[in-house]
Amino acid sequence: MEFEYTTPQLNELSQEDCDRYWITYAMTLANKAEQADEVPVGAVLVLDNEIIGEGYNLVINEHDPCAHAEIMALRHGGKRIENYRLLDAILYVTLEPCCMCAGAIIHSRIKRVVYGASDLKTGAAGSAFSLLQDSKHNHQVEVTSGILASECAHQISAFFKKRRAQKKALKQRE
Repeated sequence: MEFEYTTPQLNELSQEDCDRYWITYAMTLANKAEQADEVPVGAVLVLDNEIIGEGYNLVINEHDPCAHAEIMALRHGGKRIENYRLLDAILYVTLEPCCMCAGAIIHSRIKRVVYGASDLKTGAAGSAFSLLQDSKHNHQVEVTSGILASECAHQISAFFKKRRAQKKALKQRE
């Protein structure tokens, strides 16, 4: 998969404005997950304000417990730059990474993770666990949280609300 999405004007924006821009882009990827009946989580991997990888949840469709948005973006990024070390890259994701994704992020040497909604049950970037900054690892990752948090949280909660309503309607028909 080749990405031809560059945005030189981002170099003129503040870091916070860039973060909002890329989280908004990740939300469009989360919409693709939802269209595929997956939990709407999207991730985009950026190096020098250029997309080198992107992904969205494909766990159900791929029958792959590892097909989280972050993992898909890391896989594409590694192939794009032909290196499993993703030095200086920034991963933008709509939901705080889980423990599995945090491990992959650490091993890939991502410089920074920026996420929208916190995951109080399984988040590994500070909410439930703090794996990305744990000093026991040989690499720590900078974390910025809460970028467009309410919008990202709403995207996920609306999905589950709709899914619960669908299950309830199905039960009523039976």
